[in-house]
Amino acid sequence: GASEEVAPPIQQCFMIPKKEINVVSDMAKWKRSQAYADYMGFILTLNEGVRGKKLTCEYKVSEPIEKLVALLNTLDRWIDETPPVDQPSRFGNKAFRTWYAKLDQEAEKLVATVIPKHLADAAPEVAVYLKESVGNSTRIDYGTGHEAAFAAFLCCLCKIGVLRVDDQMAIVFKVFNRYLEVMRKLQKTYRMEPAGSQGVWGLDDFQFLPFIWGSSQLIDHPSLEPRHFVDEKVVNENHKDFMFLECILFITEMKTGPFAEHSNQLWNISAVPSWSKVNQGLIRMYKAECLEKFPVIQHFKFGSLLPIQPVTS
Repeated sequence: GASEEVAPPIQQCFMIPKKEINVVSDMAKWKRSQAYADYMGFILTLNEGVRGKKLTCEYKVSEPIEKLVALLNTLDRWIDETPPVDQPSRFGNKAFRTWYAKLDQEAEKLVATVIPKHLADAAPEVAVYLKESVGNSTRIDYGTGHEAAFAAFLCCLCKIGVLRVDDQMAIVFKVFNRYLEVMRKLQKTYRMEPAGSQGVWGLDDFQFLPFIWGSSQLIDHPSLEPRHFVDEKVVNENHKDFMFLECILFITEMKTGPFAEHSNQLWNISAVPSWSKVNQGLIRMYKAECLEKFPVIQHFKFGSLLPIQPVTS
């Protein structure tokens, strides 16, 4: 007979002692791992889930989604409570370390507010990804590796059944979008350095995923084409609907000078004929420039949820 759905048991190996959460040492092993397959599968599933949809459209918002937004609101409030300090150097304000120390201390408690009691054992492992997702407190920098940790954090919540298939749009539009707002505030407030940035050759100093998902949102749009995103008027009128344009707006607020000079890669992308081509190209670029670059991925953590073991199927 059909049994009602039960939450999968947490693996016995779940509570991994800190020293056993491993990091990447071998790129070939990483690309063959279950973690890589699961992570990339998660990114692509969400890419399909938001295809042709506006940020402002209607979608289901479950209780775990609300709790994740509340968690991010807490991080935002802590920024207000931890103003930047006066210091001689312009970049990397040391107040970020104070802010980060609070997250380091509270991360497991925060994660415990999102996951149900019977999955409480998962909190320490899932919290590792949350702590990695906000930047590095020693260098006071932030980059696509930290962004990947946040996506991995959400992926883990899916793997333990906290987030479900019908949460897809809310994961991107509500949770990930709120995460981006908080990260932008961190970057501005503490003047964080870009981590592992390729400077003018990179897509963006800080993010990558909103360009992938944001270009998927624009696939088959009746009037907006890739060439339009370098038009200030188009960006101002449509950024609330499309993540991609929100990213462009943030770049133009943060950088001066001609767009073609400070964001050369994006300028080149504006010449691509269709959003589906942009989307495919960005996915290839993400694998090559982020997931397969040692400086970006060297800090990626493995445990029982995102295992380093090779893919079995």
